[in-house]
Amino acid sequence: MMQKVTLQIAGKDLVLETGRIAKQANGSVFAQYAGSAVISTVCSSSASVEGLDYVPLTVEYNEKYYAAGKIPGGFIKRESRPKDKEILVSRLIDRPMRPLFEKSFGREIQLIPTTLSTDQVNPPDMLAIIASSAAVHISDIPFNGPIAGVRVCQVDGELIVNPTYEQIEKSTLEIVVAGSKDGITMVEGGAKEVSEELMIQALDKAHNMILELCALQEKLRELAGKPKQPLTPLPYSLENRDAIRGSAYPKLETACFLPTKHERHDGIKAVKTDFAAKYAAQLEDEKQKKLFDALFEDMQYEILRSSILNNGKRVDGRGLEDIRAITCEIGILQRTHGSALFTRGETQALAVTTLGTVFDEQIYDDIEGDKRENFMLHYNFPPYSVGETGRMGTGRREIGHGHLARRSLEAMVPSKEDFPYTVRVVSEIMESNGSSSMASVCGGTLSMLHAGVPMKKPVAGIAMGLITEGKAGPNDRFAVLSDILGEEDHLGDMDFKVAGTQDGITGFQMDIKIAGVSPEIMRKALDQAKRGRLHILSIMNQTICKPVDQISEYAPKIVTLRIDIDKIGALIGPGGKNIKALCEQYSVKINTEDDGTVTIFGKNTKDAEDAKIAVMGIASDPEIGRVYDGVVKRIMDFGAFVEILPGKEGLVHISKLSRQRIAQVTDVLKEGQQIPVKLLEIDKMGRLNLSYIDAIDPNGSDENSNSRGGQREERPRDNRPRGPRR
Repeated sequence: MMQKVTLQIAGKDLVLETGRIAKQANGSVFAQYAGSAVISTVCSSSASVEGLDYVPLTVEYNEKYYAAGKIPGGFIKRESRPKDKEILVSRLIDRPMRPLFEKSFGREIQLIPTTLSTDQVNPPDMLAIIASSAAVHISDIPFNGPIAGVRVCQVDGELIVNPTYEQIEKSTLEIVVAGSKDGITMVEGGAKEVSEELMIQALDKAHNMILELCALQEKLRELAGKPKQPLTPLPYSLENRDAIRGSAYPKLETACFLPTKHERHDGIKAVKTDFAAKYAAQLEDEKQKKLFDALFEDMQYEILRSSILNNGKRVDGRGLEDIRAITCEIGILQRTHGSALFTRGETQALAVTTLGTVFDEQIYDDIEGDKRENFMLHYNFPPYSVGETGRMGTGRREIGHGHLARRSLEAMVPSKEDFPYTVRVVSEIMESNGSSSMASVCGGTLSMLHAGVPMKKPVAGIAMGLITEGKAGPNDRFAVLSDILGEEDHLGDMDFKVAGTQDGITGFQMDIKIAGVSPEIMRKALDQAKRGRLHILSIMNQTICKPVDQISEYAPKIVTLRIDIDKIGALIGPGGKNIKALCEQYSVKINTEDDGTVTIFGKNTKDAEDAKIAVMGIASDPEIGRVYDGVVKRIMDFGAFVEILPGKEGLVHISKLSRQRIAQVTDVLKEGQQIPVKLLEIDKMGRLNLSYIDAIDPNGSDENSNSRGGQREERPRDNRPRGPRR
């Protein structure tokens, strides 16, 4: 039976409906807001697996082109592999929901949110988060939800919940916040140097709306919820658990505090291997082996957290706010346009900047409409960065980390008008032990400055962590960690990344593994992150703090100018004839905009500047008295037609070819020859009369030039022969 609930947001109804579509799924919810609609389904496998140490969850958000009344571009006219945007939205759904599933459920879970309709006014991604949570909440799959997601923007000084695309475009802050009734569990977004206080206000506003959306899902569950399936807790326990723990704990504690990542890894492995050999007979049972592994994981978890909370000591010996040693190098690659090597402890990013032309811009074709971007950041995480073997490729992690780094830098990249290059930054992670995405932000800044990109301000990023006691209540102890290690990310309660300039935040991402965090924790984390960010910026600025004066000699040379709009047609020519000729003649590429902006891309400065002169010549009307470099196009008995500008020809009469008497035009000129000519006159019919510059006397006058027998030749008044004499 169909059931639905409604909540009004910003004057429009959000409707959640179930029982009409996709009824064979464990749970399905059809969500509609204005002209946007999403169906989200969830299914679980029939068989459970005992002792899983992870949640086998997959989220496959997808957008249908028909939702916007479009047909996919290109040769393949059906939706195929996920686009980056679909992967990013899948991550927005996955990250806040995953911690709320029980590992002991032991079944594969698949969420498929699908955008079926979009009005291209209201973004459907927030609908997808709400519908996905509601689908699981009303299903028979155990879930400690619901959760909800909202987008908050600051537009003209006002914080707006669930803004339109137009408002997002104008915003100075855009964040997506997800959470439950207990608190915020995920944040991601970008900003234009906003303050920490404004970020707190935006999070508070978001959570108030999240509470309403969670209450709406509770109403739907009351109407259509299914009884939850039972969990499958292990019916057995680890034999000799107390004996193993008592002997291994002190040895493991020593191994956990060795100086480097690999020393700690090898030390922990040695302790574990020693005890595995001691209890080899017992561990031949696969079930006992899994519990043995889980015990060692639990001991590491306890050792790390108790040391931080009780002693303020981290596994590498640092204090809570200490940041690892940082080194910055630039110009390590000779033929790239810009390069930098940023190293922070055992995390290292090689960032390379390439400058391209407008023809290198990233073109997006999706349901939001076609758009172009002239700034890209791509992140690569090869397996050798953590000393492992594995498959190379671009996965969801690479796309997500690259997106965060790009958003963090985007606000400080100059506009296309100020810097007409397409900028691509590639971050190659050479080593990883904590926050390689923030290392990509720092390395990206250094490499762009080295490439001569006039960034508004340098940007740095830092990853923060959280260790809590109990449920992070008002009376529970907690510790905020600056510049977290991989172990602290894995065993801690929060991964909180903040990027920005010395004046404010530009990028923000937070994932929480506990029910939520208090405003006190958020405020402390933001303040501590600011101090760490400023420290990192101060080190970066010692290496490079402003763009180099000259871009690389290997980068394309770009010249821009503006011409009258009514001259664009003359520049392009019929069928693009004129612009193609210029590109071929000067070995350049030329791009025109509707507003009259012309951009010229050349391999060297001379080609680009020569092409600019030619374009200016076409765009300006011929000037009487000006000398042009012309090309002889046709030779006639009475003179030669010379092209002084693309598509503009004039006549050099035979009398204007030389100060000496000549018998025929071919004595002086040949077709295709380039000659200097002076524009003498534009007649009433707009025809151009030219003089070969060598025919002008030393005093600058062409009087009596090329007179035959001392007599000036009479010419028709229109400077054109009236026809052959009979």
